[in-house]
Amino acid sequence: MKITESDFSCQIVKSVQTNLGHIFFFNHIAIVELNEGIHFNINNAHLILDELKSFFGDKQPFGVIANRINSYSIDFKNIQKYRAQLRNLQSYGVVGHDSISMMNAIIENDFCISEKIYYDTIYDAINHVYHKVKKSNLFSLTQLNQ
Repeated sequence: MKITESDFSCQIVKSVQTNLGHIFFFNHIAIVELNEGIHFNINNAHLILDELKSFFGDKQPFGVIANRINSYSIDFKNIQKYRAQLRNLQSYGVVGHDSISMMNAIIENDFCISEKIYYDTIYDAINHVYHKVKKSNLFSLTQLNQ
């Protein structure tokens, strides 16, 4: 299900279309729906990463959900370079909609150093990612007040 077809569509704050796909911004989350057949790599990652940095800045904790409505590939050998550019990224999730996207999401999960990132529905992904971002934000505020 595309995010624009979900109950969350009315909460989209901003949307951006790039050559790689669409990015839908919410207050604490971005949902990325990459185009069919693209190869996400170090040469084109900036199209998505720059938009994320522009919207969330360098300090606001946020989460990203890859809504795999299309088939595409990711260059996993550079995943740490992508992550290093988004220091305030607190949570990441992947939603698979068929057996192939589920398998790819499981592989992506193996490259992440955090907990499970694969979700069956966009609703589960948003719920988990949002709560993790809010929890990290509360922790940051607590640290500042000490």
